[in-house]
Amino acid sequence: MKIHILGASCAGSTTLGNALSSQLNIPYFDTDSFFWEKSAVPYTLKRDPLLRNQLLKDELNKANNYIVGGSLVSWGEEWKNMFDLAIFLYLPKEIRMERLVKRELERYGNAIYDDPQRHQLFLDFINWASKYDDRSFTGRNIGIHENWLDGLNCKVIKIEGDTTVAERLRRIVEVLDLS
Repeated sequence: MKIHILGASCAGSTTLGNALSSQLNIPYFDTDSFFWEKSAVPYTLKRDPLLRNQLLKDELNKANNYIVGGSLVSWGEEWKNMFDLAIFLYLPKEIRMERLVKRELERYGNAIYDDPQRHQLFLDFINWASKYDDRSFTGRNIGIHENWLDGLNCKVIKIEGDTTVAERLRRIVEVLDLS
């Protein structure tokens, strides 16, 4: 089973990916680990697209089954044929933004407010993430994800609303008929 989980920032892709990985006993790979270079200031140095794609492919080639969490929409058309199942998570903006602030506080503490560089990165990230529901936004948005999903050559599950991880897992297991 090859699964792709995607949605807006803080929709729960990583949380669900890790939980599904544990339940199905297959590896989970987060696109952020391949998209971003490790750097002194995290999430600021993008990896070369050819290298990031190859690094992820190399990891996936080691596994018969896998879960990839995060958006692949700008990674190339070849990714549309890599999955047996795609899971799209959608949460209302207010919930996503609340989660995003909480996550940034957990990662960086008060530096998101006190450190000028981290504060600006925080504001930029909030601004970018808040535009997900705006289909005219040129960055990642719901329309881009919907178009991506329409072009996939696999089954798609859409899970909308603030459901628990257990509820999401139950729905996926039902679709996969693993009960």
